[in-house]
Amino acid sequence: MSKESLTTIELEMAVLVRRITSIASNRKDDSLVRSAYLLLHQISVEEAAGVKTLSNELQLDISTVSRQAASLEQKGYVERVPSPHDKRAYFYRITEIGLKELTQYKKLRLDKISKLLHDWEEDEQQNFGQLLKKFNYAIKDLSS
Repeated sequence: MSKESLTTIELEMAVLVRRITSIASNRKDDSLVRSAYLLLHQISVEEAAGVKTLSNELQLDISTVSRQAASLEQKGYVERVPSPHDKRAYFYRITEIGLKELTQYKKLRLDKISKLLHDWEEDEQQNFGQLLKKFNYAIKDLSS
């Protein structure tokens, strides 16, 4: 990789993080913060997931996942269900209210992204999505 490419990527990543943080802090709807959104999304994907599984998948420590899951539970977005294998353990499962909230919040996010990319060609959008996915996997692999 050339030094020029690396320098451009580093700067644009810093600008991206700053701007996304700014957009997130100016949101009117504060029902789901970014971390809660990702946790709720992962629980919906898994259908029922334990804290350890969620911790590993999201690369967060168990105490952080426990605290965020407890907050989601207080809001009624998830519920605890006993593990069929170990009655002392439990899993989190998304509730109907949680699924509704997740769906509405995701729609808001998709609408915002759609506005940002409205003048991009379809192949540019697809390439950008694939490159972001590849970059996120590289980060995950590096962190593992």
